[in-house]
Amino acid sequence: QVQLVESGGGLVEAGGSLTLSCTFPGNIFNNYPVGWYRQTPGNQHEMVAVSQPNGFKSYGQSVKGRFTISRDNNKHTVHLQMNNLRPEDTTIYHCNKFPPAPDSWGQGTRVSVSS
Repeated sequence: QVQLVESGGGLVEAGGSLTLSCTFPGNIFNNYPVGWYRQTPGNQHEMVAVSQPNGFKSYGQSVKGRFTISRDNNKHTVHLQMNNLRPEDTTIYHCNKFPPAPDSWGQGTRVSVSS
């Protein structure tokens, strides 16, 4: 399994925006749903957004209307545009296929939202 690398996290004020990015191996990107997860206080991975190869997208309830997942098919890259960020969005964000491959979790990228 390839360990994935996330980028784009940072510190923003509440109401601000960030865009996360993650590049997948082509065989994964083209054949599986891929998406974003975030760590919960209990160290689980909460699904944030998933994008299917056919373009269908799904979102976790807490981010609907604020976050948008998109795919760059040429670069095998998935982006997560996060708008109107809230302090409760603060955590580490990871990318992975859906369902996630246990051996592919990377270090993640930290998002911190100040109130």
